[in-house]
Amino acid sequence: MGVQGINHLTLSVADIDRSLALYVDVLGCQAHCRWDRGAYLSAGDTWLCLSLGSPTPREDYTHWAFSVSDAHCALLRERLEAQGLACWQENQSEGDSYYFLDPDGHRLELHSGSLASRLASLRERPYAGLQWL
Repeated sequence: MGVQGINHLTLSVADIDRSLALYVDVLGCQAHCRWDRGAYLSAGDTWLCLSLGSPTPREDYTHWAFSVSDAHCALLRERLEAQGLACWQENQSEGDSYYFLDPDGHRLELHSGSLASRLASLRERPYAGLQWL
C-alpha cells in the first residue's frame, strides 16, 4: 500500500509557553494538552507536537506550510509581523504565501493555495525543466 499522509509534525522548541503563545494565540491552532516537556496541538486535521529541546533548525529551503484561507492570510501575516517574527523569503509562486521564522528559527509558511491550484498554474507557467509524471 504505502504512505497514506502525514501523521504528525514534531518541532523541537526551547520554551513551551512561548511556542504555545505563537501556535495557539497567534496562528489559531487548537491546544489539546501539555506536560513538562511538550504539548499536543492540531491545525485542522494535522497533529502537531511541541517538544522541549535544543532546536537546531535547518538553513535550507525545508519548511512546513500551513493552509489558510485567502481571507485570513493577510490577517495572520499582520499578527506575525506584530510579534516581530522574521520573514525568511518573499512569495514567488502561485497562491498567497507568507514565509516566517517561529521563535526557535523553524521555517514556516502560511499558504492559501492547494496542490490542485499549484498544478493548474504550472500548466500556464511551467518551471524550467518541468516534467509531468
